[in-house]
Amino acid sequence: MPQAYRNNIPNTLIAMELANRTGASVMMVAQNLDIIHGRPSWRAQFLIATVNACGRFTPLRFKFQGKEGSPEWGCRAVARDRETNEECVGPLVTMKMAADEGWSKKNGSKWLTMPELMLTYRAAAFWARTNAPELSLGIQTTEEAVDTHSGAMQHALPDQLAPQGAVALEAVLGLQPQATGPVTDKTVEIEAEIIEPESAAAEPVQGELIDSEPKQRRGK
Repeated sequence: MPQAYRNNIPNTLIAMELANRTGASVMMVAQNLDIIHGRPSWRAQFLIATVNACGRFTPLRFKFQGKEGSPEWGCRAVARDRETNEECVGPLVTMKMAADEGWSKKNGSKWLTMPELMLTYRAAAFWARTNAPELSLGIQTTEEAVDTHSGAMQHALPDQLAPQGAVALEAVLGLQPQATGPVTDKTVEIEAEIIEPESAAAEPVQGELIDSEPKQRRGK
């Protein structure tokens, strides 16, 4: 199991629940689900695999248009409904959209170094959201979470996400006021494992429940 789920009951419960809803194995879900501040995010390649394996549609295909490197360069995902043979076309995603939304303006953005892959991932996410939202359960992809959680993000993602990297990541995404570790000018690979440290917030509640028994016994 990924480090994010070891000795972490809340994250494990999320993976088990989503595995039950999607019909996938818990191990497969855990390997492709990033938990960011308690909120799950699918990895884009897993979402593509889910659409391709569901049997309702032909495999996703990606159509590029416009001149490569220009603001109009874009991609859309397409597939066919196997029952009706209707072509299901997803929204067009362009480099201009990435710039206007601020996705490509963050330090270390993969939109600057891997634009074709990012266009493909975002086109797949948009296709699933508009044509088969039940497959993703309405959950964002990790790439979308990184790009959209904090529109004012001015720093790169932490170079390493362990062991306190998730805290630093949440701070960068605007989910926490301050990171516990330094944030570098580098970015993490899309495939990197996002690890959430053990939550200290739950300890007082657990401690209170554990201490209540001795108090009751002393009262008796």
